[in-house]
Amino acid sequence: MRDLARLPKAHLHLHFTGSMRPATLTELATAHGMRLPAALTDGDPLQAPHDERGWFRFQRLYDAARACVRSEADMRRIVAEAAADDATEGSGRLEIQVDPTSYAPFVGGITPALELVLDEARAASVRTGVEVAVVVAASRTRHPLDARTLARLAARYAGDGAGDVVGFGLSNDERRGDTEDFAPAFRIAAAAGLALVPHGGELLGPDHVRAVVDHLHPDRLGHGVRTAEDPRVLAELVERGVAFEVCPASNVSLGVYAEHGHVPLRTLADAGATVALGADDPLLFRSRLVAQYETARRVHGFDDAALAGLARGSVHASRATDATKRRLLAGIDAWLADPA
Repeated sequence: MRDLARLPKAHLHLHFTGSMRPATLTELATAHGMRLPAALTDGDPLQAPHDERGWFRFQRLYDAARACVRSEADMRRIVAEAAADDATEGSGRLEIQVDPTSYAPFVGGITPALELVLDEARAASVRTGVEVAVVVAASRTRHPLDARTLARLAARYAGDGAGDVVGFGLSNDERRGDTEDFAPAFRIAAAAGLALVPHGGELLGPDHVRAVVDHLHPDRLGHGVRTAEDPRVLAELVERGVAFEVCPASNVSLGVYAEHGHVPLRTLADAGATVALGADDPLLFRSRLVAQYETARRVHGFDDAALAGLARGSVHASRATDATKRRLLAGIDAWLADPA
């Protein structure tokens, strides 16, 4: 059986704070005199019901972890460790998602917060061989004007290489806010050539996916799994070439599906969708990138050729440089050709 950690891949759905190693969180909390909820230290994956109460629990834990990130050194450490962890899992491209607003008070504003993440992304790329780029994400819980500010900031640093901003996203509870109100921010990002990567189709179903597509015109959809509930909407997204950033572990932890076998990974793949597996928030879900591929293999019955197809999808859906894409795609072919 081929080693999935040796399968070259791109990692397109990983949140900044949520990427933290549990040991790092504990060290930062101790250093800053913060007390962590037991659910962040007990080693068990989060299990929350699929309702607003469950999301509140998730968000409360995420906020508690984020409150421990209080300096430039803390932020740089998170980027460095995320890149190092991805390197051990065969990722050759990481597009890590960050909202600099949350860290701005500790480093002098949103611009310094973003710049130090980009700087560390460049340095980590050199150290690890993983090409690390950044997606700037606005939050549905804040005013749409804040999203425009972040979109303009992201546009200033747009590029496709290591340490560049490659995309603009919209995260947090998709039941919050009016999707249409965020369209101006996405137009700013689109004009700068950034990938448009909003969340959608996880907490809400196909009707909301259609709203996201109509108003925000995504290149990739964060999660998107509930699109499978309406074959017509799914076919439309496949025809448009919208890629799906599927994070099976988080779908189960957040109660979207009761068990891994219910995640419609096979449905999406059989419909011809481009699927990029992601770990989302391994700090809370205790499941990293390779584990998502292992789930596809063990639970969904993907053979090695199909797993290689998922890896190819992640590379094609990325905003990696052409040279990086060629290198990763060649590595995928070599992995599949190796009988080991």
